[in-house]
Parts: sequence; C-alpha cells; structure tokens
Amino acid sequence: MELFDAHIHYSQDAWPQYSPERAVEILRAAGIRKALVSSTPDSGTQRLYAVAPDLVVPMLRPYRSRDDIGAWTRDPTVVAYVQGTFRRGVHRGIGEFHIVPGDSATPVVRALVALAIREDLWLHAHADEHAVAELARSDRQAKVLWAHAGLSSTPDAVRAVLDAHPNVVAELALRGDVMLGQTIDPAWRDLFLRHPDRFMVGTDTWVPSRWTDVVSGHERTRAWLAQLPPEVAARIASGNAERLFATPR
Repeated sequence: MELFDAHIHYSQDAWPQYSPERAVEILRAAGIRKALVSSTPDSGTQRLYAVAPDLVVPMLRPYRSRDDIGAWTRDPTVVAYVQGTFRRGVHRGIGEFHIVPGDSATPVVRALVALAIREDLWLHAHADEHAVAELARSDRQAKVLWAHAGLSSTPDAVRAVLDAHPNVVAELALRGDVMLGQTIDPAWRDLFLRHPDRFMVGTDTWVPSRWTDVVSGHERTRAWLAQLPPEVAARIASGNAERLFATPR
C-alpha cells in the first residue's frame, strides 16, 4: 500500500548524514509516493524538492533556526521572514509550527493565519487539543493540519476537536498508541470509522536518527491500516492527503 506521508523534515542537522538523494531513496523505499516536507531552514525542503519534485510537497516552517521554536509567536520579524520566503505555487502550507493555548491571539499568529487564508495554504500545527481548537476558531476559513493528532491527546479528545471543527484534519506521526501490541486500538479504530476523511499518516523526522525508522515505521503503519475496511485504509494511507495537498491549486 503506497503512502502519502504528512510529516517529514529535512532540517540542517540531517544534511551531513543524509544527502538529498539518500533521503529521497529512503522515502521511496518506505513506499511513500508523496510527502509533506518542511525544514529548518527552508533550504532543506528546497534541496529535496529539486531532487524529487514528484514526491515532495513543500511546506514552510516559520523557523529560521531551532532558536525560533520557543519564541516565534511573539517575534514580529517572523512574519517578514515567512512573507519573504513563501513561494507561491511551491509551498502548500505554513508549518509545522508549535503553539500553546493563547498563542493564536498573538499578532504574529494572526498575521500568518491571514496569509494562509489569502494564499489558500494549510496551517500545520503542533498543539494540544486546546491550542488547536483555538487556532481553528480564530478564523473558520483557516485550514488546519493537526500534527500528531495532538501527540498525547486521547482518542476522545481528538474526536471532540474533529466533531467541533470541520476545518481541522489530523496526521498520526509518532502515534504509536494506535496499536495495542499487534492489534489496532478499538478507540482509534472507531474514530477512523467516524472520520475516515480527516486522518492521514506521518513519520516526523525531527532529528536525524528518525530517518532510520522511516521504512520500519511504515511497516507498522501498514499493519494497523490492514485492520481497517479497505476503503477507509486507502483514504488514510494516501487518499485524504492526495485530495487535500497534491491536487493542482
């Protein structure tokens, strides 16, 4: 089963160990036909895109370096950076970025939400269920991709967000709790059946060592996808992301 991976980074710390060609080779070996790729800085994403434009769907992080992660929502120079770096027709979204409750009310985040709506971009947010709900409510026109489905948010919390906010979809990078041993967790299975068009798979190569888990990680992904009805599995594996991110704008 081919996959559309909704969470890949090719950031500067990975460059000495993985050339763009090697990184693309790993993604293809994992059966990934397309991937949302963002990097710190954005030049990493552009290097991968130059090698494999058929595979890479570029996203733009608001981080010039890792130092921006904790303070970016209150740094107005980030807005100028994103506006100056964004490439129309190339970048499909802004993120992955990290927010906590209260951040969506800051002028910086509000400016990026406005840019995303104006340019028809997705907002890829690493947030708990409270912060992602605030982002979704900040403007109902905003299109929000919820990183890790909250990472530690329970299936009940994820369901509540998706039920209340039709402008949110979720990717499942690092959600090892989808499986209980060799069996899909019943709570997650019920949630996938409730919202089959609102989930996609992911990896999150946030540190270089994560590149060694791309192939084996998606073997585990296919193990739980195989326990879903085929039409639901196909949507989560690639269909939803293909529909939302890979179709021509």
